[in-house]
Amino acid sequence: MAKGTDGISRVLAADAVRLARLQPPPVGVARVVLDTDAGNEIDDQFALAYAVLSPERIALEAIYAGPFQGGRSRGPEDGMLQSYDEVHRVLDRLGCRDQPRVHTGSRAWLAGPDRPIGSPAAEDLVARATASDQPVYVVAIGAPTNVASAILTAPEIVDRIVVVWLGGNPAYWHRAVEFNVYQDMHASRVLLECGVPLVHVPCVNVTEQLRTTRAEIDRFVRGRGAIGDYLADLFAGHCGDHVARSKPLWDLGPVAWLVNPAWLPTMAVHSPILTADGTWSHDAGRHLIGEVRSVDRDSVFGDLFTKLDGVGADSSAAPR
Repeated sequence: MAKGTDGISRVLAADAVRLARLQPPPVGVARVVLDTDAGNEIDDQFALAYAVLSPERIALEAIYAGPFQGGRSRGPEDGMLQSYDEVHRVLDRLGCRDQPRVHTGSRAWLAGPDRPIGSPAAEDLVARATASDQPVYVVAIGAPTNVASAILTAPEIVDRIVVVWLGGNPAYWHRAVEFNVYQDMHASRVLLECGVPLVHVPCVNVTEQLRTTRAEIDRFVRGRGAIGDYLADLFAGHCGDHVARSKPLWDLGPVAWLVNPAWLPTMAVHSPILTADGTWSHDAGRHLIGEVRSVDRDSVFGDLFTKLDGVGADSSAAPR
């Protein structure tokens, strides 16, 4: 009995440490890397711009190109290379004087739950996580192949990073998977199983609230420097001119959680089990993670639009 009690005590102590690390820095700036499949759609570009334009909370140290397959991509390698090029296009239009390092990522999906794929992105994350006692916040807005590979390669980094991941649906939802999850189920399970401090940012009922329209984008984004016009053109090209069309920019959610976590209320839940059927299973004995339950859509967009407005007013922010 004593041994069992000691085991429970160790689990509770580990959860207490993990939950404490799930809180964004109360003041100051967080060390951040962004893992993005920017070539896949259009919301990654908005999220990247938002991160760069939020230096009061985010020190964006590096960007990792993530793989994706389907739609615009013939396979994960092609998708990753498209993401790499798209990240540079966004940074150029932001006119970043000191651009964060951009690294190519995985060229394939994990072939098994314990088979990492080496890449410059995974290597960089391991190096950054082990170089300082200050935690690295990993904002992952695509399939988490690069992040999972880094964790599998150097498991000790779970004590030095916090992963803020847009992936899947809420733990109470009948269907777990969406694009970021089913692209690499092995990598998704690594995040949920390894014990890393994880903030799960779901899609259904949460970041799908981050909807905007072409009219709103034309009013508050277009004309705000080269980046504003680029983002507005992306949105128009994706959505067309349907009179009532709105679109969620899901990927803004993880960035906004770092900018102001009060906009994305988060509660502790036991890490769900991702089944082979793409559903959630639950075990109250599993470790705790944070799960975002809602989002203050107006505050997020208000902050983004205000920052883009500053770009438009500041000619020095134009690209070189």
